[in-house]
Amino acid sequence: MSEAEKKLQQMGLSLPVPPKPVANYVPAVRSGTLVFLAGVGPRKADGSLMTGKLGRDLAVEQGYEAARLCGLNLLANLKQEIGDLDKVRRVVKMLGMVNSAPDFGDQPKVVNGASDLLVAVLGEKGRHARSAVGMAALPFGMAVEVEMIVEVEG
Repeated sequence: MSEAEKKLQQMGLSLPVPPKPVANYVPAVRSGTLVFLAGVGPRKADGSLMTGKLGRDLAVEQGYEAARLCGLNLLANLKQEIGDLDKVRRVVKMLGMVNSAPDFGDQPKVVNGASDLLVAVLGEKGRHARSAVGMAALPFGMAVEVEMIVEVEG
């Protein structure tokens, strides 16, 4: 078990089964030492998605939890691609997309759910550049979608 997975276990969390792509794409593409991870939604352990619009249907705290689920699903896809999360050198960039009501402006607070998880699990390697943006809609009505780029051992 990797150090990252031990930290998840200490937090009472575990990696989910990697989510399957919902269209014609792959979950991850490796190019040299970079892994580009496709966007994932907030899929729960039972397979359902957290859905709704932030600022209308969901509060910031619920959005934070949705982004945290996205972070877990990204780590599951990353492990599937590289085999061992201890091979992570650095999370380079994250893009968090938040299904937002027109007047909602707390996207950064929502996407912190994924960012905080990565730092808790990976330490300094989990610190990353980031964009957190509002969207009029996301696939399947999901609350949040997150993608990221990770540098790994060669």
